[in-house]
Amino acid sequence: MSSDGDRPRVSVVIPTYNRCEMLRTTLEHLTRQQLPPGEFEVIVADDGSSDATKEVVESFADRLRVKYHFQEDLGFRAGAARNAGARSAAAPLLVFLDTGPLFGTDFLLRHLAAHADETERRAVIGYAYGYKPEKDMSWITGVVAQVGPEETVARHAHDPEFQDVRHPYLADIVSGLDHLPWRLFFTINCSVRTDDFRAVGGFDEEFHGWGAEDTELAFRLSRHGVRFTVAEDAWVVDLPHDREQFDLWEQLARNMLHFLAKHREPAIEIGLALAIRHLFWSYEEDYRALLAWQEQARDTDVAAELTAAVRRVPAGAKIAILGSGGEIPAAVPPAILLDFDAELVARAAAAGGHVGHHTMGLRTPLADQSVDTVIVTSRFAGVWERWQDELLTEARRIGREVVVPAGFGAEHD
Repeated sequence: MSSDGDRPRVSVVIPTYNRCEMLRTTLEHLTRQQLPPGEFEVIVADDGSSDATKEVVESFADRLRVKYHFQEDLGFRAGAARNAGARSAAAPLLVFLDTGPLFGTDFLLRHLAAHADETERRAVIGYAYGYKPEKDMSWITGVVAQVGPEETVARHAHDPEFQDVRHPYLADIVSGLDHLPWRLFFTINCSVRTDDFRAVGGFDEEFHGWGAEDTELAFRLSRHGVRFTVAEDAWVVDLPHDREQFDLWEQLARNMLHFLAKHREPAIEIGLALAIRHLFWSYEEDYRALLAWQEQARDTDVAAELTAAVRRVPAGAKIAILGSGGEIPAAVPPAILLDFDAELVARAAAAGGHVGHHTMGLRTPLADQSVDTVIVTSRFAGVWERWQDELLTEARRIGREVVVPAGFGAEHD
């Protein structure tokens, strides 16, 4: 369908790779939208397919305002593909979809409604029924084939086995209780205003492989002042397809390392640690626990234990202090200060002679074996049980010797 020259209201960006029949079904559902076809465009961003993807897209030219962009196959580069699609977008609103998920006839109208308040900049997290990547959801295919996506949702919307794996966490965003809403902004189904997307630079194209490029974009959107909201009525049904979940977790962990290199702060360290463990869903809980402990430990004085610890360190040794707090006694020679409380570590470093880093200590910016001794303080008492293995592993990575408080289980390495 050729454009009539009017600006579309929505640009739907779909990255794809060698899934032409799944793409055909998605495009068929877009032809069923209640939003008139002249009021939205569809941009298929091909990440190097060798199948009939281009021909499938062209077959819809008489029914949709459709554009096609092809990039060379240089590996999984979904972020680069989405950026290419978004660059050619003519609408003020971007809706991102994966290849394959199906949706109702009011899908695009629901995304538009979620952005109707023009006084507030929003990023919308759309719902994804059946999205449970680590479970066998093959039963959905037969149901959808028989009754269609709308009736499937009508029948199973309240079934916990069919609900979005993010379901309990999305409720916290709705109630305003979530500290990290950006972590749930998945490109299986989401939308953001084009101006906001472009203002933060779009997706980081240095992410290769699966995972984290969408949450890192969302992290930057949050810092840009965009508020996250959930549109459960702007739903898709995720049809199951083959996933090598172990490999995907490994790719996610690598991408989280890149995420942390860009944004060094405790929240991202926690995300990296959970990805390495092949976990994700305790992210908000773990971050809340850190914030609660940070407040509780604000006035913890570790001056005495630091004074005692440095007596055991040879003169001239290079020292890093994990859990430095805000007051460093005069007995401590110039050291690298590491603490989860940004205000305290900045104050301690500003006192002179020391270098400070705001870090939880799960993955610091220090190089391997870059210090002689790492001193861990009791400021970690409240999170030690949860993160002991990661904290000790990191301390041993950056230091040749590790000193921890009595009762922490490894008093001296």
